[in-house]
Amino acid sequence: MEDVQALVIGAGPAGLMAAEMLADAGARVLVCEGKPSVGRKFLMAGKSGLNLTKQDSPEVFRAAYGEAEPKLAPMLAEFGPRDVCEWAETLGQELFTGSSGRVFPVAMKASPLLRAWIARLSGKGVQFRTRWRWQGWQGHATVFGTPDGERKCEAGVTVLALGGASWARLGSDGQWAQILAREGVPLRPFQPANAGLCVNWSPVMARHFGAPIKGVALSAGTLNSRGEFVISERGLEGGGIYAVCRAIREGAPLRVDLRPDWPIAKVAERVARPRGRQSIGNHLRKALRLDPPQMALLMEFAQPLPNTPEEIAASVKALTVRCAGLRPLDEAISTAGGVAWDGVDAGLTLHARPDVHVAGEMLDWEAPTGGYLLTACMATGRWAGRAAAGRL
Repeated sequence: MEDVQALVIGAGPAGLMAAEMLADAGARVLVCEGKPSVGRKFLMAGKSGLNLTKQDSPEVFRAAYGEAEPKLAPMLAEFGPRDVCEWAETLGQELFTGSSGRVFPVAMKASPLLRAWIARLSGKGVQFRTRWRWQGWQGHATVFGTPDGERKCEAGVTVLALGGASWARLGSDGQWAQILAREGVPLRPFQPANAGLCVNWSPVMARHFGAPIKGVALSAGTLNSRGEFVISERGLEGGGIYAVCRAIREGAPLRVDLRPDWPIAKVAERVARPRGRQSIGNHLRKALRLDPPQMALLMEFAQPLPNTPEEIAASVKALTVRCAGLRPLDEAISTAGGVAWDGVDAGLTLHARPDVHVAGEMLDWEAPTGGYLLTACMATGRWAGRAAAGRL
């Protein structure tokens, strides 16, 4: 048995931020991580450019969190996009803001920021244990499976930051839900968020696998997107799809406007022009200025083509994509579901265990990619860490 003043379980952005708040309050902090190294999903998120946050007005930024916005609002008010930028700069990271408002480190990678963060935490006395996998509690003791066998800690306060239920190989496997369910913590089922779509393509689509779709607009239910996406062997993937993922998951059809900047009358007029000896496909491609991947989508989902220019124009402006649901949970970038909000108090403390706080993707919220995920993970980690420090 080891006595620990403050215990953080999970070494992703939420857990590390909670550890920093506890250390700043003077607590002796132990961070335990089940994987061989810390921040694995954080590093993977930065593989193609670490999108830390997004510069928006507070109201627009918070709206991205949907139903969870009222719960997250006070946390984002204390640690929003501007605060994320200032925090990263204190770690020596020079930042830039792209044309879409997304904020990235100039280095683009996550590793320099993570190394600086770990060094700062270590300088504040935070200790790290890796390959310590949380197995629940025995009375007041927290139990871990380690390479050296079972180990137990008795902690003054604990912050759980174990992630959602996607990308299990990086640590977020959702197995913690079984432990919390036994403790009487109310949970919402995990569901994929920011996930690709499954599409059963016809054989002719194989030549377009890997092709990007640009310059279109997507809609599903009340959600809209002008983001890009990619045709893959398995379906459709990318930011444009992820932005409308929740509505598709809830049963709304996906529609693509292949000419979003043209009114439908202009599309119909172009379609009605004489085509001579051209095939209908070549005529539409030239008249509507569709590139080969866009044209392939039209022919895949609008066949058989309607007879009149007006009906064809309606398909071009609202092409219904036939999909077979979302990609599996573990392939999703993030997950919805987790600890229900009525299972925690205002300090993110579990009602079922008043010495335990939760943070990050363990809580039942979701948001699109584009900086929203990381910002909320750090904001909730900071909030839970400060609340836990207050209990000490």
